[in-house]
Amino acid sequence: MKKLPIFTLGVEEEYQIIDPDTRDLRSHMSKIVDGAKIILREQVKAEMHQSVVEVGTNICQNIDDARKEVSFLRNKIVDLASEQNLIVGASGTHPFSKWQEQPITDDPRYDVIVKELQDTARSNLIFGLHVHVGIENREVALHIMNQACYFLPHIYALSTNSPFWEGRDTGFKAYRAHIFAKFPRTGLPEYFDSVQSYDNFLETLVKTNCIDNPKKIWWDLRMHPFFSTIEFRICDMCLTVDETMCIVALIQAVVAKLYKMHMMNTSFNVYRVALIRENKFRAARYGTEGLMIDFGQKKEVEYKALMLELLEFVDDVVDELGSREEINYIHKILAEGTGADKQKKVFEETNDLVKVVDFITGEFTKGI
Repeated sequence: MKKLPIFTLGVEEEYQIIDPDTRDLRSHMSKIVDGAKIILREQVKAEMHQSVVEVGTNICQNIDDARKEVSFLRNKIVDLASEQNLIVGASGTHPFSKWQEQPITDDPRYDVIVKELQDTARSNLIFGLHVHVGIENREVALHIMNQACYFLPHIYALSTNSPFWEGRDTGFKAYRAHIFAKFPRTGLPEYFDSVQSYDNFLETLVKTNCIDNPKKIWWDLRMHPFFSTIEFRICDMCLTVDETMCIVALIQAVVAKLYKMHMMNTSFNVYRVALIRENKFRAARYGTEGLMIDFGQKKEVEYKALMLELLEFVDDVVDELGSREEINYIHKILAEGTGADKQKKVFEETNDLVKVVDFITGEFTKGI
C-alpha cells in the first residue's frame, strides 16, 4: 500500500481557573483570555462559565508538532493566570466547586444556549479534551466515523479524570459525561449510510429550529460541520501533557488504521450503538480497572487485555505516524492509573478535596 496521508491534528483543551487561597473555581473576568488573545489570537477563548478557558492548537502536521503546541499553550495560560494571582488545573470536573456559584460569560452565543436549556446549561460545569483528525474526503470521513465509534469507550477509559462532583465521590471514574448527557444531541453518534443522509439529518434539525447551526451536534464523535476533520469529543480533560498526547496519538492511530483498511477494501465491524453504550458506561464507571464486552466473542474481557489487542491492531501504522513514544505511554497509564485513579488516591490518603485540587494544579505543567 502507498504511504498513509498526513492525518493532521488539532487539539482543544479546557482548563480550570482556580483561586489559590480557596482552591475553588474563580472567574477570570476575561483578563486571562484578553491577555492571551494578544499572543495566541484565535487559539484561546472564553467558555460558557467564566472560570473556564479553552485553548486550541493550530493545525499540526504530526504528534511532535501537537506536543509542542499543547505544551506552549499550557505554559502561557499558567503565566497569564499567575499575573492575575490565579492558578490553573486540568480535570474533567472540579472536585468541590458548585455550578450555582459560577457566573456565565456574557456572550450572545451562550445567552442563546442558556435561554433554551436553562439549568441544563448552567450546570454544565465540565472540562473536556477534543481531538480533530484531518480527512479531506467526507465519504471516507463518514465511513471511518461509523467504525471508530466502537473504539470510543476504549479511548475514553484511558482519559477518565472526573471522579468528584460538588464535593462528593461519585463512585465513577468519569462523571463528566453524565453531566453532559443532560444536553440534547450528545452521546454516541448514530450510524449514517451516506453523507447525503448525514446532511439531510442536519438540514432537518436546522429547518425545524432544533439547532441554528450544525455545531450544536455535540456527539462524542462527529464529522466537523466546517472543517475537514472528524472530531473526538468523548474524553475527559487530562491531568498532564503526556496523558493528552498519548490519547491524541491513539485517536490518530485508530483513524489511520481504519483508513488503511478502507483503502484495502476491508473494514472493521460496525456494532449497534446500544451495545457500544454498554462499554461506554463501563469505561465511565470503572476506567481501566473493569471489564468490557468483546462483541466479536460475546463475552466480558478485562479492559487491559482489550487495550493490548487495540495496540496490536494499530501497531502497523504507529511508526509511520511517528507516535511510538506517545502510544507506549498507554502502558504507563495501565500500570499507574488514570487521572481519576490518582485523584481518588490523594483523597483516600488525605480525606481532603483541597489536597486533590493541589494535586490537579501541581500536575498541570508536569513533563513540559
